[in-house]
Amino acid sequence: MTSFRISEAAALLGVSADTVRRWVDAGRLAAGRDEHGHRRVNGADLAAFARSQVEAVGDGGRSSARNRFRGIVTEVIRDSVMAQVELAAGPFRVVSLMSRQAADELGLEVGVVAVAVIKSTNVVVEIPGHERVAGVL
Repeated sequence: MTSFRISEAAALLGVSADTVRRWVDAGRLAAGRDEHGHRRVNGADLAAFARSQVEAVGDGGRSSARNRFRGIVTEVIRDSVMAQVELAAGPFRVVSLMSRQAADELGLEVGVVAVAVIKSTNVVVEIPGHERVAGVL
């Protein structure tokens, strides 16, 4: 059974370790102790908690897209036709290419809070530390 240290759970949830400790102390997130007395969070419990947090943050809008990353615009590069917009969303970097007209109409500038809404039919899922080339063992 997969379990995570408090600091690992915090990194996965995008919060501080102190926040996770407070959630555990308040009974919002279950945690046990390992053989050394350190708190560990069961992977399935952490996944359920993460899902409940995502559902609680919903903006009330209707869309078929489920992947939303709220962040701050860190860079905007415009040319005569296109714009490249970069957001920092927690530890994630999200880059979007759009028309310059769209970027201008949205008022996208460095320092603006924006939401990247992603709907993709091609999403690659990797297991950290287990990267391999397809077909190569």
